[in-house]
Amino acid sequence: EVQLEESGGGSVQAGGSLTLSCTASISTPGRYSMGWFRQGPGEEREWVAQINSFGGVKAADPVKGRFTVSQNKAKDTMYLQMNSLKPEDTALYLCAAHPDRTGLFSDLPSTYTVWGQGTQVTVSS
Repeated sequence: EVQLEESGGGSVQAGGSLTLSCTASISTPGRYSMGWFRQGPGEEREWVAQINSFGGVKAADPVKGRFTVSQNKAKDTMYLQMNSLKPEDTALYLCAAHPDRTGLFSDLPSTYTVWGQGTQVTVSS
């Protein structure tokens, strides 16, 4: 079993930075891929970035060059460093994970089996 908890959200002005954290509590050993998604009001869940089960990273085009995903395996924590924030980045940011032995990259919410509650990020112009 895996439980995820996000933190680090808040309100910033455009151009500012935030760092989100996702801490995993894992009681079932194994390899997991972890991802960040976001969801604005009335919008569909959008993939942001991912670390696969072998440590490979990938980010969506709208955030590439501004957002960086990383992890601290010793702390079972994944981070999302967000720079040059824009008002359109405003959303609830969710952490997700799924068991994976292949290093799969997936931008589909349906791939992920465990979700956190999310942390709100609001960017004002």
